[in-house]
Amino acid sequence: MSRCIEIEITSIGSESATWRAAGAKLPKGTLPLHLLPGGAKSGDVFRADADQTMEGVEIVSLLPQKTASPRKETIALIPQKKQSEEVTVTYAPKGGRGRRSNEGDRRSGAPRGERKPRERSTSAEPRSPRESRGGRRERPSRPVGPPVLTTHRNAFLATLTPEQLPVAEQLLRGGLPAVRTAVAEQNKTAVAQGRPTVNAEAIDRIANDLLGKANLASWKDRASGAQSAGKELRLRDLRAVVTSAKTVILDDEARAMLTDLKTQLHNKVEHLTNEWNAKIASALEAKDALLAVSLASRPPEFRLQVAATTATAIATLVSETLTDSLDSATWIGLAQAAAVSPMHRSIKPTGIPSDESLRAEAVKIAGNIPEIAKMLGMKVPPPPPARPATTRRNSPRS
Repeated sequence: MSRCIEIEITSIGSESATWRAAGAKLPKGTLPLHLLPGGAKSGDVFRADADQTMEGVEIVSLLPQKTASPRKETIALIPQKKQSEEVTVTYAPKGGRGRRSNEGDRRSGAPRGERKPRERSTSAEPRSPRESRGGRRERPSRPVGPPVLTTHRNAFLATLTPEQLPVAEQLLRGGLPAVRTAVAEQNKTAVAQGRPTVNAEAIDRIANDLLGKANLASWKDRASGAQSAGKELRLRDLRAVVTSAKTVILDDEARAMLTDLKTQLHNKVEHLTNEWNAKIASALEAKDALLAVSLASRPPEFRLQVAATTATAIATLVSETLTDSLDSATWIGLAQAAAVSPMHRSIKPTGIPSDESLRAEAVKIAGNIPEIAKMLGMKVPPPPPARPATTRRNSPRS
């Protein structure tokens, strides 16, 4: 697809002329002399129709030069006349209330178009967030993803030749598959139009040469975004940036960025862990069994586990709470939360309410809580087999 750009003629030879983007160094290239109008010289600026190909930018045609208007013409701004004071415009509010109120006025004999002023409250009390935002509650701020930066990618592209530039842009979009797909589509179009095709093997070699630098530039932009996000960045996004560094050949600058991100990750995990443990301790102190067992099932970091003493305290509290005097809905809700918790096999309810529908639900979770299976007269399921120890391979360090 062609696009219109402005080019500056830098030199004119016997068979071709050289050009560059007006006011910039890149892109640049050559064009045949027959495209130039008579009297063209170096330094002239033209508008040109250009095609972006894998080999660079190809000038298809030149458009006439922009010329200034021969006469110094001005446009007079005529001020708009003010409407007569006798004309009154009344806007009906949204929701159709104005139409009903106008109909009521007409029925009561009031002149059409006249509206009664609204009575405003003189109370100085502040409105609640729900009232001040039209019925919507203000939501607390949530962690965000890393901002998208292109600083390092732009710096990388600025170092390339016109032949490398389109290849690198495809690499940044989707890696080697994107380059090969673009080459295949371009050659398919060229064959259909009777034009020469590009050398796919040569383009592939260029792409492989640029792949490492393109990946490094992309990772640096992600790392810079994570650094700038700071505490607002989600833990999973920060960990993803740190982990993806293993797939890139880092330079000195990238190694320094990775060290900073690892420190940021460690501090974030430590802060979330302390906050998590404090919430569990508060739930235990308040005898809130459901909150305590739910928090234990959702650690902020997948590698974290509840301390042994805390797990024992949670199991004891849940066991003491699951009695036959507890209402059915609360009992089954707490039992379901306990069934997916890390201490599910240590929980021993003291009773089950006499409710047939509840017992049917209890049967479904008896496999996770052996004590419930005993109380229902079911066969106690054996503990899950131990997982064989796996040896982790040492990942290459950057």
